[in-house]
Amino acid sequence: MITKQERAQISQDAALGAGNVIHRLKAYGRPLDEQALWTDATWQAPDGGHPEVLTLGELHEVVEIYASWYHAQGVRPRDPVAIQTFSSTEFAVNFLALTSLGAIPSFVNGNLRPEVARAYVRRQGAVGVLTDQAHHEVFAADRAELGLGFCVTAADIPRAREPLPAGYPYAHHATDPIIISHSSGTTGMPKAVPHTHETLLYAQLHRLKLSVGSAMGRLLVALPGSHNAAISVMLFGFLLRSPVLLLSSQRGGDVLDAMESFRPTTVFAFAGTYGEMAAQDLSARDLSSVEAWYNTGDAAHEAHIKALIALGSHETVGRDLKRRRVPGSVFTDGLGSSETGYSLFHNGHRPGQSSYSRCVGKPMSFAEAAVLSEDGTPLPPGEVGRLGVRSPTLTPGYWNDSLTFHQLRLGGYWLTGDLSYRDEEGNFYHLDRVPDAIRTRAGIVFSTRTEELLLRELPALEDCTVVAVAPEGVRADWDGDGTADAYALLQLRADAAETADAHWTAEVNRVLAAADLPPLTGALRMDAGDVVKGATGKVLKREMRRRFQARVAGGELDGRVR
Repeated sequence: MITKQERAQISQDAALGAGNVIHRLKAYGRPLDEQALWTDATWQAPDGGHPEVLTLGELHEVVEIYASWYHAQGVRPRDPVAIQTFSSTEFAVNFLALTSLGAIPSFVNGNLRPEVARAYVRRQGAVGVLTDQAHHEVFAADRAELGLGFCVTAADIPRAREPLPAGYPYAHHATDPIIISHSSGTTGMPKAVPHTHETLLYAQLHRLKLSVGSAMGRLLVALPGSHNAAISVMLFGFLLRSPVLLLSSQRGGDVLDAMESFRPTTVFAFAGTYGEMAAQDLSARDLSSVEAWYNTGDAAHEAHIKALIALGSHETVGRDLKRRRVPGSVFTDGLGSSETGYSLFHNGHRPGQSSYSRCVGKPMSFAEAAVLSEDGTPLPPGEVGRLGVRSPTLTPGYWNDSLTFHQLRLGGYWLTGDLSYRDEEGNFYHLDRVPDAIRTRAGIVFSTRTEELLLRELPALEDCTVVAVAPEGVRADWDGDGTADAYALLQLRADAAETADAHWTAEVNRVLAAADLPPLTGALRMDAGDVVKGATGKVLKREMRRRFQARVAGGELDGRVR
């Protein structure tokens, strides 16, 4: 990892930002033979190989080859270029190449349905698209209609570097856009979220000024490669001189496999991945290298966090002010989004400590947050409202969709789409997403809070999802005025006893009654494979509501959701 002197050099570099990290490192004199980026062999290099690791010098060579090819195709500063692939490394290489030209990579998650991907790219105004083989036909047939000047794969990139433009690499202004990544699309068409040279790296440079311990020594990034969080973590690793592995799969089992081979000290992932990991037999794995876990996006569940922090070890400072290594790892739970560019809340969990109940902690020192009423007035502690944030990491607005962005502003804050409250100490608690709260005849059921409680109190559960079934034409979420029935769809552990659904309904409502929360209409068993997830791995409760409601209307419920 970097020295104090190197950290000071970085902190004082006014030109440094998310668009030029590898070029600034070269200017600092960072050794070019230093290994920097590990891959999962999903990306084909220009020489036809699939390298396991790239040194900083090799990364520069590849970036120059890609950048010179893009320049030869007429790509110029501020031109959006779409990238769709299943490979996290391919996203990263294209990000570095296009930003070196001042162009704007527009990332498209490989899991988007073809018709959604085409509509999304059309809206970006992209001048061309690079894909992997699996996605080439998504755009090739409609290239002209989509306004794309080229549609290629990595195999079309030549082995030799062509001339680079004068002034390479591009000199960014702080406000220059350097990436467009999209939201999870849980409410429909994904929103296109740009970030700038300043906003995407602001929080990481803020952290760099603070103490960075041994936990950041070796980084495994299991975030979707198309998400701006994966890119910002990669850039942070480069700055720290920490080896970075970009993993293209977010499946829990694949991440555990990568941990055993790469031996990371810190893992970065979304909550859904951590849930899948916690459901595995962790005692059969060698995960002793891990010191820390970082979660962003939705807050993670207590049951999953506790299973993970029992692993590995971490350094702590005792009362004698001496450092010592103790059993168990640290899980930093965050709440963030594509729009915020970074988790704006951090809550650390260690073995033996208790600060759960959907607590996401206090805002980062550079950010502000408030729980807002419907008219934008900040609410006092204990009252539930809409979560609003202010931060220098916030996106400047949705690409080609300023209306939607401004509709999500209230009282000078940007609305995250979450429902929350805060306590007297200033800690914030995440209850639910706005469209996922359920108005029932017995009161409001916050689906995420309910799932958290059930997972904590019912050890036989591997996971669960709470959804609403409302009459046709009735809206029963936070913004609605009708009522619905709420159901818990339960995924049981393999060793759970086979019991009737009436038993599980009674058990669920017993737990809720003890917590003074509204009861549910019923609880039904569900196979893990029946969970509907979006492009970034989040559970699509909108789609699950639709499917479940259709089965209720058709009288198909037989004790198991299929």
